[in-house]
Amino acid sequence: MSHDPLSPLVESMLKELGEDPGRDGLVRTPKRVAQAMRFFTEGYQADPVEILNDALFDVTYDEMVIVKDIEFYSLCEHHMLPFFGRIHVAYVPNGKVVGLSKIPRLVGMFSRRLQVQERLTTEIAETLEQVLEPRGVAVVGEAIHLCMMMRGVEQQSASAVTSSMRGAFKSDSKTRSEFMDLIRHQRPSFA
Repeated sequence: MSHDPLSPLVESMLKELGEDPGRDGLVRTPKRVAQAMRFFTEGYQADPVEILNDALFDVTYDEMVIVKDIEFYSLCEHHMLPFFGRIHVAYVPNGKVVGLSKIPRLVGMFSRRLQVQERLTTEIAETLEQVLEPRGVAVVGEAIHLCMMMRGVEQQSASAVTSSMRGAFKSDSKTRSEFMDLIRHQRPSFA
């Protein structure tokens, strides 16, 4: 791999913080941080529509499809500190379904960008709505933000919950309630 232009920026930051980038423990830090940041933000290199279009199927199934407890991590765009948690996704098909593994891939792609939790939740819902044209889409995100824990308000136990409800999930309280009840149940062990 050629020299990453992020490396000298990390070296400059270390100097500005009062560190010696030439000392034993930091010599390779600029390169490692550059590689980590490229990995943490690789979602910019993917197309969300392509992820879903690879696995679309015509079906007559019209009941709710839920993929819950999708673990994710991301970097907040305000401080570039991690936030992480779980996302729950549901949709009511309207003639098309997507392979179940594509939903966690979509979550992973959007979470590997500089984000705010609210936009992450909305982007997932918008993409599913655009590609599947379902009767409804629901996305709920639950996360812990290190920027709230390590700085600012320094709240160690606070978590954030965001949602995006569209179509039947927004207009029909029974559909919305069914989804919310189903994602509240504990994860099965299957063991």
